[in-house]
Amino acid sequence: MSIETTTENQTWDDVDWQPPMPPTDLIFDDGEPLETNRHRIAMNVLIRSLKHHWAERTDFFTGGNMFIYYSSRQAKNRDFRGPDFFVVLGVDNDPSRLGWVVWEEGGRYPDVIVELLSASTKEVDLGAKKTLYEQVFRTRDYFVFDPFDANSLQGWHLDLDQGYQPIAANEQNLLWCHTLGLWLGTWTGVVEDDNATWLRFYDSSGLVLLPEEAERQRAEAERQKSERLAARLRELGEDPDIL
Repeated sequence: MSIETTTENQTWDDVDWQPPMPPTDLIFDDGEPLETNRHRIAMNVLIRSLKHHWAERTDFFTGGNMFIYYSSRQAKNRDFRGPDFFVVLGVDNDPSRLGWVVWEEGGRYPDVIVELLSASTKEVDLGAKKTLYEQVFRTRDYFVFDPFDANSLQGWHLDLDQGYQPIAANEQNLLWCHTLGLWLGTWTGVVEDDNATWLRFYDSSGLVLLPEEAERQRAEAERQKSERLAARLRELGEDPDIL
């Protein structure tokens, strides 16, 4: 059957037709907090450490617990809550974004996603969401970690022919994130007064630091430098305390 209007000899090619626009009344806050305070800290550790590590870069955006809108139908149904942590490369790092709206971002989807598992989300994170990230988002690297289970880290890298393939851990039990050029692994210590095992980034030099950790490291280096100088002055017969 030919596609024609009621006007004789007029086809759809002659009609000034525009596709329906995506919804503009998007919701960016579902009013629901992260599962626990530790989940919130774990998300912020990833975001803040990556921003600090890439402080000189302006070509990426990282966020967490933000809605990602990728289709009109999904937006209308309000049926998808965003990843706990994600990174998009090759975009401006505008911090004023309320969420990630794919059709306003040149069709760009997250390049890396991390979901922080819990008893109530594990099935979805390893099932429906994993399938969505693999088949719709085509997210290159996907990781999951339960902040209350130090041995729960898993990761997958997208093979264009075979889909998500598990990422094998190295001898230090770190998983390589090819997209970011960084490793993901665990680190045990205190963050925001919570002594736990956290998911952290690593580079060739070791742990990717949070801003406050980097400041403490600089302060300690200065203290050690001052102590070495004072010791040298004493060897020379000088009192560093009166100089």
